[in-house]
Amino acid sequence: AMAASASQWHSYLGVIVSRERQRLEHFQQAENILLTLLEGIHAREPRFLVDYARNLEAFEFTLCASEDAVTMEVPLQIDGNALQVLACWPGDTPAGHRPELGTCCLEVPSPGTDLEDWTSAMGVMEQGGGAGCLVPGKVLQHLKDLLVSAIVRCQRRFLLQPGDLSAENLQEDAMELSLLIRGGWKTVRFDIVPVVRRWQEPLWLKGRQSDRGFPEGSLRKATEEAHFVPASPHCWRSSTHLPILKLLQAVDTLKGPRLDSLRLLDQLRSQDWGEEGGKGGLTFNHLKMVLLWSTELFPSPEDWQDLEGSVYRLLVILLRCLATRHLPNFLHPEENLFQGEPQDLASLYCKVESFAQDPRRFLHFHFGLPVRTDRWQADPSTRALLQVPAEDGSYWDTAYFDILLSQFQVYRIQDGARCSAMSQLLSKIRREIPQQT
Repeated sequence: AMAASASQWHSYLGVIVSRERQRLEHFQQAENILLTLLEGIHAREPRFLVDYARNLEAFEFTLCASEDAVTMEVPLQIDGNALQVLACWPGDTPAGHRPELGTCCLEVPSPGTDLEDWTSAMGVMEQGGGAGCLVPGKVLQHLKDLLVSAIVRCQRRFLLQPGDLSAENLQEDAMELSLLIRGGWKTVRFDIVPVVRRWQEPLWLKGRQSDRGFPEGSLRKATEEAHFVPASPHCWRSSTHLPILKLLQAVDTLKGPRLDSLRLLDQLRSQDWGEEGGKGGLTFNHLKMVLLWSTELFPSPEDWQDLEGSVYRLLVILLRCLATRHLPNFLHPEENLFQGEPQDLASLYCKVESFAQDPRRFLHFHFGLPVRTDRWQADPSTRALLQVPAEDGSYWDTAYFDILLSQFQVYRIQDGARCSAMSQLLSKIRREIPQQT
């Protein structure tokens, strides 16, 4: 890697961090308008609650460099623990619609729970009993009607100034209600979703050492509550959005510039790694997953001593995911977050690897065209290492990523056992794929 000086890394990061206070103020101004609307909804329909604890959403908004939508959950006043969670069957959805993987129906135990107008007996009648399933489409429609009338009431009472709010994104069939709200001179997009919360067995991450690299108990705390949001007009799905943010907050309590690495890569993502036309490409969500994996795969404080080394901890994982077109969801590793995405991963890979090989070209702010990478030549030995086939995920471990770090000359680890694990794996790879190194 063509090293950049420590001061280059830090001055680039300094500009990013200096904007955060203003971003937080914009967020809070927009959020105040949204809370006024949600209070109006709650006054007319007490089953929609107002959740004032929005520190996670504010935390995410200030971290993210681009103007991604902020997901705002509106909890339903329902005893989630009394609901039965059933897998969605083809019979539960109208003809011609296949339920998505991982979707579920929420069965309301018995009539008389004042939820009759939100339930349907579809797919339940065969099992007998008078219970019904909570229908996300009905809940969404009710919330949308109340939202529109809350906006009108606020306008009549002059609680909204002209230009404060745009509801033009409220799509007919979307699974969230989108509002553009002005905070200061910035417009924030909020995606409002109804949510059913219930306690669940914390996720035991299969075959993985629990809490490895994370503060003790943080994985359990982040996943002890399930958040069910609409997946289709008929089915719900469990959302990992807030659990992932809780884990990010836990990572923020650890020593070292971990979140700074995320900030820095996210700035590069929005400035230099975007797709032409702004569609597809890498998202902040993808980078959050990469940071969580790097926290688990590099549990030693020795890995997080300085900014450059920390950024490379994320980069080697990101490069492997791009090269293999496979980024596992941290909480559900069987799910590939690159699946079905339209983005051009090959061109994205080139942009990210050219940064890893020569960060100096990228570590400055420029307004206009991104840094050009079209004439850049990939390093064949790095590429070969990144494309070592591993269908069974056997290289998803510290020793493999240590090899990549030493390839970029940012390894600097003193731990003897770890160094020898790395060199053993490297000689195994050389034996198996002699022409590739």
